[in-house]
Amino acid sequence: MANSKRDLFIKRRLRVRNKLRKVNAGRARLSVHRSNKNISVQLIDDVNGVTLASASSLEKDLGIVGKNNIEAATKVGAAIAERAKKAGVTTAYFDRGGFLFHGKVKALAEAAREGGLKI
Repeated sequence: MANSKRDLFIKRRLRVRNKLRKVNAGRARLSVHRSNKNISVQLIDDVNGVTLASASSLEKDLGIVGKNNIEAATKVGAAIAERAKKAGVTTAYFDRGGFLFHGKVKALAEAAREGGLKI
């Protein structure tokens, strides 16, 4: 019996997250979510269970409201790197969730790295 796309996505997300938690205990997690219309990212402290910083293509000050392309992902990545510096975070581990590290997710990660965040 074939698995649905959603089931495969959830399996992939759990596999990625569990592997990263074993290796990167104590560091902040940079979690990405991509929908058909928007892309968002959060910097999460799993020890305390709080979000340290976040950025999304829904924010009007970024000038990319309602867009989900590589340009939007690059702007969101640069914004999260800047906000991470303000929050005092220099290193984090990249949690791509169930999304493949390709295209928009990759552009976001590279922009965050260029902004000074070590992931």
